Amino acid sequence: MKICVLSSGSKGNATYLEAMGKHFLLDAGRNYTYIESSLKDIGINIQDLNYILITHDHSDHISALKTLVTKTKATVLTSPKIFSLLKDIQKYPNVLTFDEEITVDGIKITSIHSSHDAIDSRNYIIECQNKKVAYITDTGYINSKYFNLLQNLDLYLFESNHDIELLQHGPYPAWLKKRVLSDEGHLSNKLASFYLTKLIGNHTKKIILIHLSETNNLEEIALETINNTFLENNIKFNNIECAKQNEKTEVVEV
Repeated sequence: MKICVLSSGSKGNATYLEAMGKHFLLDAGRNYTYIESSLKDIGINIQDLNYILITHDHSDHISALKTLVTKTKATVLTSPKIFSLLKDIQKYPNVLTFDEEITVDGIKITSIHSSHDAIDSRNYIIECQNKKVAYITDTGYINSKYFNLLQNLDLYLFESNHDIELLQHGPYPAWLKKRVLSDEGHLSNKLASFYLTKLIGNHTKKIILIHLSETNNLEEIALETINNTFLENNIKFNNIECAKQNEKTEVVEV
């Protein structure tokens, strides 16, 4: 599998994944022009997109979805409840909904419930030819019942949204700070790092920290937090990077 985070943060999220010659977009939260240009930079024609996998209906994850389904023939993948909320594409014919898992073109996608202030929100594990990628974003916590599914994967795209101190002393109003810190908010650097100590294993090749807040986080703080947490837990792993809002990552292959 090949993965490239095209954009990640509060202003929009989109990640490219390729498996078995099929082209996926994980969320569609930047405008069509940005996504098209970013894909072109890595040699992918946006018209070749086969699937668009949606985590939830917040605008920073679906803002380009209507345009994408108008201009491409990509099949939208999501839960039945999330699809019911995507009012702009209710008549679009190329939709597959699933609750727990689905296999498309030999690629298995397992859906797990995330904890976010949306009517329904999902995270995903994508599996192909014995390689597994986790896409974990927009969640206040990870239910321990999913740990077995998430352990020892090849690549983790993992939310590390905020530094708690920066958030608490930052410019957000009190109600918004409370939302971000809640069980239906976003993972902090500290909590993301804790979960990853429980999940990574000898198959794990890379961690990409995603959905970093431009207001309440810094890359160096996110990396320092996870590196220190790993050190405290005697974990030797340093292939970690932070995805950016307006700059794609390198293409990663697992």
